[in-house]
Amino acid sequence: MNRLTARDLLDLVIDAGTWESWDTPPIPVATDSDYAEALLRAQEKTGLDESVLTGSASVRGRRVAIIVCEFGFLGGSIGVAAGERLVVAIRRATQEQLPLLALPTSGGTRMQEGTTAFLQMVKITAALIKHKEAHLPYIVYLRNPTTGGVFASWGSLGHVTIAEPGALVGFLGPRVFEALYNSPFPVGVQTAENLHEHGLIDAVRPPDQLAEIVDRALRIITSRRRGYSLPSDPCSYDCPPDTSAWESVVASRREDRPGIREVLLNSASDMLPLNGTGQGENDPGIMLALVRFGDMPCVLLGQDRRGQTAHSPLGPGALREARRGMRLAAELDLPLVTIIDTAGAALSKEAEEGGLAGEIARCIADMISLEVPTISLLLGQGTGGGALALIPADRVLAARHGWLSPLPPEGASAIMFHDITHAPEMAAGQGIRSFDLLTGGIVDRVIPEFPDAADESAAFCTRVGAVLHYELSVLSATDATERLITRTERIDRIGLVEASTAV
Repeated sequence: MNRLTARDLLDLVIDAGTWESWDTPPIPVATDSDYAEALLRAQEKTGLDESVLTGSASVRGRRVAIIVCEFGFLGGSIGVAAGERLVVAIRRATQEQLPLLALPTSGGTRMQEGTTAFLQMVKITAALIKHKEAHLPYIVYLRNPTTGGVFASWGSLGHVTIAEPGALVGFLGPRVFEALYNSPFPVGVQTAENLHEHGLIDAVRPPDQLAEIVDRALRIITSRRRGYSLPSDPCSYDCPPDTSAWESVVASRREDRPGIREVLLNSASDMLPLNGTGQGENDPGIMLALVRFGDMPCVLLGQDRRGQTAHSPLGPGALREARRGMRLAAELDLPLVTIIDTAGAALSKEAEEGGLAGEIARCIADMISLEVPTISLLLGQGTGGGALALIPADRVLAARHGWLSPLPPEGASAIMFHDITHAPEMAAGQGIRSFDLLTGGIVDRVIPEFPDAADESAAFCTRVGAVLHYELSVLSATDATERLITRTERIDRIGLVEASTAV
């Protein structure tokens, strides 16, 4: 693999002529003669004074703070001087309210400086925490190689993390592993592609595509509407005549019913898909993305029913990925939209041992306590704990044939009648359909289907997007304290409201 120098990579990513270096001469560190000679050789080889460059530049017209490693300088290793340079740059980015782009490639911390170099990772992480507490975006591009303390600190904290194709990425360098354990590290584990498959990296893209990804991410994250002039209500008309609960259950299970991917394809004005929990899990039953509906940005997490099968039901990993989305919304100060469309969470030994119940509980707790605006949409089936985990929100919407139930109606029938033939009766009696939820004050709005979303897929999805745009606009214009009080009150009213006039 051809390795780009730090300057070559900057030339690919930033707008020409916009680089402003923030670097000052490296702080002095204690060196013996061998180390001093190694530093001198590295400086002569690279034309740089340390293993990192810092500064700001424009990427597609947006000013961004950048920290970038040079592998040719002692393997991109981080010592005290490099660590201090990174910390100063991160703090300046925070002070100037700039998004931060990190471009690491490193063998880790600098062995010549020992423990003090190792502990630079703590200093760098502390500076990054302050940057993220200021709700500023942090984007990471992992280059070949990125290992050791760099990967185990600032290389793994991005809101969005991309990696170079074929890059060696891992905690323990293969050469170190072989020396310690007298055997080679398993082939193919520490590759960008394998880490993407396991949900640790959002995407694997070549360097020449990085500017577009950074531009798209910042276009969504930093999009802030001014004045919040509300669009007209796209669904102020009444829904079509009522239908039975069982008709909605059947409609929600149609193979050709549009799901989350069709909604995004037809209604999102911008989208950047993300991937996995960042902790080694990637569940096909959940989709996580940065999205704009109209001019309103949000973090979107939703259940993809086509990714949920008998062999791959919605498991605890999916809920951990959902919780990553909730954290992203909080850190980036973006509204959160959840889309519910699930036949139910996994019922298995693996799900129990993987902590499914605990993840449902933690999702509920996170949803209740999030300070950003939240919207939940019952797009189709809303069965059991998998649906419950994503339902608490400031505004709860439902498609006409969306429904919410502790079990599928067949399961409720089996409990009550020891058969499944009473499923339609149970669906009617449990009040699961969208109109029952509206009357009970659980749902705030029903989105029409004419007569069924599967029969008007594009039109229905466009309608959903318009409603989400409107509701996001309303919530974003609402005083935050008032909104949180209202959220608490709506939770307290569950089961106590006899009627609702919301449409």
